[in-house]
Amino acid sequence: MAKLKLDLHDIFNKGHKIESELQRIIQEAVTKRVSPVEIIPGKGSGQLKKSVLRFLARPEIKALYHRIEKDDKNFGRVFVHFKF
Repeated sequence: MAKLKLDLHDIFNKGHKIESELQRIIQEAVTKRVSPVEIIPGKGSGQLKKSVLRFLARPEIKALYHRIEKDDKNFGRVFVHFKF
């Protein structure tokens, strides 16, 4: 089974780019029916992770996935699980 992964380290300070990459990876997962998607905002101050979680909480995005999982062993990683 394939897995999609999005590492946000390189674009952490480019808000518009982060949003478009999150949109792209979620849409790709839905189109290709891939689950889970691993999103890596990194540890840092936690602001990027909060931004990712706010994006995932939007009603139009939330309707596309089944659940999210915050990695308890790695604070800088989030999994988005889809139910197909």
